[in-house]
Amino acid sequence: MKLAVVGGGSTYTPELIDGFARLRDTLPIEELVLVDPAADRLELVSGLARRIFAKQDHAGKITTTTDIDAGVADADAVLLQLRVGGQAARNQDETWPLECGCVGQETTGAGGLAKALRTVPVVLDIAERVRRTNPDAWIIDFTNPVGIVTRALLQAGHKAVGLCNVAIGFQRKFARLLEVEPGQVHLDHVGLNHLSWELGVRLGGPDGENVLPKLLAEHGDTIADDLHMPRQIIDRLGVVPSYYLRYFYAHDEVVKELGTKPSRAAEVAAMEKELLAMYGDPALDEKPELLAKRGGAFYSEAAVDLAASLLGDGGSPVQVVNTYNNGTLPFLPDDAVIEVQARVGRDGATPLAVPALDPLYAGLIANVTAYEDLALEAALRGGRDRVFKALLAHPLIGQYAYAEVLTDRLIAHNREHLSWA
Repeated sequence: MKLAVVGGGSTYTPELIDGFARLRDTLPIEELVLVDPAADRLELVSGLARRIFAKQDHAGKITTTTDIDAGVADADAVLLQLRVGGQAARNQDETWPLECGCVGQETTGAGGLAKALRTVPVVLDIAERVRRTNPDAWIIDFTNPVGIVTRALLQAGHKAVGLCNVAIGFQRKFARLLEVEPGQVHLDHVGLNHLSWELGVRLGGPDGENVLPKLLAEHGDTIADDLHMPRQIIDRLGVVPSYYLRYFYAHDEVVKELGTKPSRAAEVAAMEKELLAMYGDPALDEKPELLAKRGGAFYSEAAVDLAASLLGDGGSPVQVVNTYNNGTLPFLPDDAVIEVQARVGRDGATPLAVPALDPLYAGLIANVTAYEDLALEAALRGGRDRVFKALLAHPLIGQYAYAEVLTDRLIAHNREHLSWA
């Protein structure tokens, strides 16, 4: 089995490598190709990757290339984990929206739209290269904004499934609180990427006992603290929203908070510098503890599980993924991309049935899906007016005066990445 990781020079990659090494019985990789245009980072990351494989007695071969066509040739699956513009572009996404009194964040709001506009054309170009060199390969997208990027891939006819670590993070957290194995925890996870709720937590499988009320009663303070939301809000909802719902439920509070501290991008850039220095140490043969602060917890386990299911019989039969709606949420079009539990196998992902949703959740999902429609149109076709409409449709913006100013700033800060600007 051959896997390619586009964006293999990311500081995330050792987390992925560690999972590949530990879970080799689930996903028996014979060759792993790390693809990245940054040859210097690629050398540091691949050196550590080989040492991790060697320490854990993994017989797989790790190769590197800056050539996408060569890297994806003959691959059974291609993982996308790229960041167009790097942390410098992310820093802009997280700062200029704040100047207008709107949330500055890399995957939602105006910053999320900027990332989508930069990313979708690049990802589609990579996917076309995969299709030309190996049309049977699966594309696993971890590149944000995952929902929009996955929809772009599926709409263009690619074999693609989107992946996020939010659900597996909740699964692992709840398993610790319940003192059970993670495999025993099944989530009633519903929504869009970075706009989701855990409506139930079931033991043993999709039809198991719902222990979410017990979790909230016994561990509500811990869960609320992790989400940075008041306990009483979690109790009133009776569900567990993803951390990203804080941008919607406490927008003004978050804007004030973000304006008082360095951007997350600045923190990550400093962390990456330190991590890359560690990766260059020939004595290091395991992922460093600092990597846990970088983000992406449990990404490797989720990626292994998904790839194993798409390529064979090694993964879990039901997983949380991003895929076409196809009637699962009846208030959305079939070609909307949703994030729910799905049966995953060689033919792809099929969402499980979802009970009728409370309008509190369905309304916001429908609103953000409409924004994503417009965002993808802007990413594919360009134009100031399309950017403006997408921003106006976003529930975190929604005022024409803000949308006008944000449109101008988005284009000004991203001109080098927008072919039409």
